[in-house]
Amino acid sequence: MIFLELFYTFLLIGLLTFGGGYSMVALIQGEVVTHHGWMSAAEFTDLLAVSQMTPGPVGINTATYAGYTAVLNAGYPQWAAVGGSLLASLAVIILPVALTMLVGGWLLRHKEHPTVATVMRMLRLAIVGLIAAAALGLVSAESFGMPGLNRRFITSVLIFAAVFLLSWRKKASPIALILASGVAGLVIYSF
Repeated sequence: MIFLELFYTFLLIGLLTFGGGYSMVALIQGEVVTHHGWMSAAEFTDLLAVSQMTPGPVGINTATYAGYTAVLNAGYPQWAAVGGSLLASLAVIILPVALTMLVGGWLLRHKEHPTVATVMRMLRLAIVGLIAAAALGLVSAESFGMPGLNRRFITSVLIFAAVFLLSWRKKASPIALILASGVAGLVIYSF
């Protein structure tokens, strides 16, 4: 039954993810697209775009929309898909919240201990790797178009490069970059 699989999958994602929502994205994509096949890569890319635009933590938003889409794609009605979204959202946060409550105080008291400091440094490296995997996972034909000398691909690469450079070098506002990218895409693709 998809509801049990959904709960178990997102429970594990919540338990094994350190570093916040963006580090969850690669795990969620691997599970819902590759492992279970609950949605296509194109659906996941759209789902992630909506998750990032919606207020709230991106990891929980992604779990919510993934739960909804997975249940809907399995042939269940919309009311059941709402249950799938609630189930995935609850499953992804229940263990991290419980562990934070249990371990958080101890960790703050012992953060200077060499072993704890070493573990935290290693976790930071793992988090960077997970975020990089999520970013690279979005570099696909669904996001950029088919590689080659076609207008959609070239435009996508140019917008990506401009946003990356403005964000990295000039520390431009992410809101301004999103709005400018949307306007650029609208103008370029409307011709």
